[in-house]
Amino acid sequence: MTENTPPASPALLKRIKRHIKGRPRDFFIVTAPELTSLCYDELMALHLPLEQAQMVPGGIEIKGRLTAGYLANLHLRMANRILMRLDHFHATNFRQLHKKLAAFPWEMYLYATSALSFQVTARHSRLYHTDAISEVFRSAILERLSHRGLPQGSQPVEGYRQQIFVRTLDDNFSISIDSSGTNLYKRGFKKQGGAAPLRETIASAVLTLAGYDGTQILFDPMCGTGTFSFEAAMIAAHIPPGWHRTFAFMGWPAFSPQQWAFLRKEAQKDIRTIEQPLIFASDKHRDHCRSLARSIESAGLSGAINVRCRDFFEVDPLAQNQKTGLVILNPPYGRRLGTDREANRRIHAIGAKLLSAFKGWRLALLIPHKNWLQALPFDLKTHPLQHGGLRLLLAVGTIPEA
Repeated sequence: MTENTPPASPALLKRIKRHIKGRPRDFFIVTAPELTSLCYDELMALHLPLEQAQMVPGGIEIKGRLTAGYLANLHLRMANRILMRLDHFHATNFRQLHKKLAAFPWEMYLYATSALSFQVTARHSRLYHTDAISEVFRSAILERLSHRGLPQGSQPVEGYRQQIFVRTLDDNFSISIDSSGTNLYKRGFKKQGGAAPLRETIASAVLTLAGYDGTQILFDPMCGTGTFSFEAAMIAAHIPPGWHRTFAFMGWPAFSPQQWAFLRKEAQKDIRTIEQPLIFASDKHRDHCRSLARSIESAGLSGAINVRCRDFFEVDPLAQNQKTGLVILNPPYGRRLGTDREANRRIHAIGAKLLSAFKGWRLALLIPHKNWLQALPFDLKTHPLQHGGLRLLLAVGTIPEA
């Protein structure tokens, strides 16, 4: 509860404790299609207190107490956001919709001072105008909160915008509330952006598919804004991906700061300090390197990540480390690489450099299509990925010794 949060009555607190905190809730973990199975494996490895979990189109359905939803937000590296299911009903006209919504106990989920937004999708329904549906929702919610004695104001609960997801199909409405807030790929500490920044969820998937567990040496010689290096360092230090950020559920009437502090304290027991660099990041652009170094310092990861301004083709891994490990590359592609001839020449040069400087290393290479594999002098296994509307391939394998 923040200073701007209106106090709840004892009767309302009792209802919240009984119906929201005291009962299992249905959550939906939204994932990219190609990451759903990876996220499911990640979820199972966390051993959260769940009553059930299953993969479905678009993500993963889970059932558990509120704390399970909190912990999923804190720990899942490959989830986009986590919704809590609220209600399902049938409505064929706006009057009926308003009546259904006005009867729902919104006061157990929202403050009247919360800043609201709506994400509405409608298919095969008589109510199809999404803006009109949003307005009915807003009106009905405020009406309900007003009638239940909570102050109806325009000032939001600071920092916690509440987003309601509405889906109507064949006149059947499904309502969810977003527990995450900002997309979960935003970890909360990296400020700099680049020409084609990679989302942290994709970076985590790449590291997982490449077999990275936080104990190996990692070279990130085309680091750009450092997404791979940051994700690897957080994995190595056992820092939860949500450690440095806030979540929308912190603006719910059911949220307990004391309980959240306890959950964070338990997670902190596993965090470790890394004093010798395991991750070596470099890039030919000095601005990227300077920004990355500042972000690494502010995140407290200077001991784990070594940053140098150096072109990939000048990198000598033996000069910085005598062990083999994982080298990870996200080279420029598309317009950033120029013509097909220039792209072909570039990938040939990358393959030659890897073969000469990284013998025996594991390789994770993001490429735009399979044609690039023909230019590499060794075999790799591919996994399909998608980023920013582009279909990519992750190629993984071991660079031969000779």
